[in-house]
Amino acid sequence: MRRLHALLARIACALLLALLAGTAVAAPRIGVMTMQPGEVFFERFGHDALVVADPQTGQATSYNFGFFDPDEPGFLGRFIDGKMMYYLVALPLQQDLQTYREEGRGVSIQWLDLTPEQADALAYSLAWRAQPQNARYPYDYFTSNCATQVRDAIDAVMRGALKKQLAGRSRGNTYRSEAVRLASPAWWMWIGFDLGFGPYADQQLSRWTESFVPMRLAQALAQVKNTEGRPLVQQTQQLLPHRIAPEPPETARRWWPWLCIGVAITIALVALGRRHRRAVAAFALPFWLLCTLAGALMLFIWFGSGHVAGWANRNLLLFNPLCVLLLWPSVQLLRGRPLRRWQGWLLRAVAVIAVLAWMLHWFPFGQQNNVAWVVLMLPIHLAIAYVFTGQRGLSR
Repeated sequence: MRRLHALLARIACALLLALLAGTAVAAPRIGVMTMQPGEVFFERFGHDALVVADPQTGQATSYNFGFFDPDEPGFLGRFIDGKMMYYLVALPLQQDLQTYREEGRGVSIQWLDLTPEQADALAYSLAWRAQPQNARYPYDYFTSNCATQVRDAIDAVMRGALKKQLAGRSRGNTYRSEAVRLASPAWWMWIGFDLGFGPYADQQLSRWTESFVPMRLAQALAQVKNTEGRPLVQQTQQLLPHRIAPEPPETARRWWPWLCIGVAITIALVALGRRHRRAVAAFALPFWLLCTLAGALMLFIWFGSGHVAGWANRNLLLFNPLCVLLLWPSVQLLRGRPLRRWQGWLLRAVAVIAVLAWMLHWFPFGQQNNVAWVVLMLPIHLAIAYVFTGQRGLSR
């Protein structure tokens, strides 16, 4: 009872002091900081952070969700398995900006019009999450990254009002289209994304889900209202100019250049096959090796990892792992020896399976946007099968 009386006395004393002071603690100012894409491959998608500014001291803290430790035990295994762990770090704003200033990346901040209660709740939540024991979170490229963490934190204090405004709207973008667009300055990166993604990456995104891209999130925030009906973004401030290549623009995805390349290679192979079958074999050996390695990687992603975006990849029908059984026969072809009968049937089977990749586009389920790869690879498979099984007999 004495402890209770003492506690009540302390509370009453604190209230009295607050009344005597006649002032209330102002709510912090909350901002969303957007960093433009950088030149290193892991900077291609841009970056996000939340900023909490103290109106009394003027000090601003950047809550950055983009940190990982490549030296921690098991990092490489989790990276391969698609189960990486990132963490939130609280930094003085100017210290966080220094890195982007050195890289020449543009940085802007959108100051949000939140209620004092929402701003206090968000500031408290971020301070709690930034503590070492709470900072780690499971990372996913599309559903749990720096931008989605910022988006979800704002939506939580708005009690779902942000998601409600964005989830029902769409511009027709997909995970594939956004990933390929942003990775386009690095050819090896966008080809890897486009080849390695399965049907999961081709689902149409709402404005909510496409905000996994920081720049898309900034655009979305500029178009929504707060819980009191006013624009959520109160002010946009440019902190650093962008001094390197700008974000790649949206461009239409064309498949006909791939078809032209595939047909040109096919014509060349058929023409060579009439008199120079060894030249076709010299092409077939690295081609089948590429199919073997790419197909094996796709199989691993599907059955041996947590990279959901790469599961059930129909490009497996074009980059067929069965081509491993054709590697030694290709060496024999280089020596001028014909394929054995079972090898010829295997070659035909690989070509027929490639045809299936084209036929699957006739069906409405599980659509995958891989037309470019189909029109490139299918003619080549058919040409090689024709040269080695359609013009001359097979040995027994």
